[in-house]
Amino acid sequence: MFDWDGNERPFARSVERNRAAILDVLKRHFSRARRVLEIGSGTGQHAVYFAAALPNAEWQTSDVEAALPGIRSWLDEARLPNLPPVLALDINGPWPVRARDARYDAAFTANTLHIISWPEVQRLFAGLGEVLTEDALLAVYGPFNYNGAFTSDSNRVFDESLKRQSSTSGIRDFEAVDALAASIGLELISDHTMPANNRLLVWRRNS
Repeated sequence: MFDWDGNERPFARSVERNRAAILDVLKRHFSRARRVLEIGSGTGQHAVYFAAALPNAEWQTSDVEAALPGIRSWLDEARLPNLPPVLALDINGPWPVRARDARYDAAFTANTLHIISWPEVQRLFAGLGEVLTEDALLAVYGPFNYNGAFTSDSNRVFDESLKRQSSTSGIRDFEAVDALAASIGLELISDHTMPANNRLLVWRRNS
């Protein structure tokens, strides 16, 4: 899934391609954010890039245990003051106590919803409901279907490849995800067209 760079860190070329476009949107919506929770930080590349560009926000990385060493390698190299140690977060189990003790006013996740199963997507949103502040923002990047249809032939092919790897994976319907967001008090405020037939959806929680 990942390559390795010259410093023996996990490296995803897709991050290099999409990070600038994502940051353009985050700068507009996360300008006042102070504590951001990133779910499924992957290699850690997004976190380093976004934290450097958003120095007023503490960017909290998180992922399953197996991904933590790779994320730490990127955080250790960056040595940014707004990048705290990565949290172990398995959405199928209890969420970290630290996350519950100090809520987040923003959350971000990229390329996760189509990988995890639908019950896990449901648990992800349920967990967010517990750790977000009353006026928090949520930004989700990835491919989505609209009105039950693929937005491009390439997304259809991608969905087929996902299902070959795991029958529980697949591009999610925007309407179903938006309903989950609404169930925890989130209202869609922006839907951005992104490169490679992806979207960046932004919700705001209404107190």
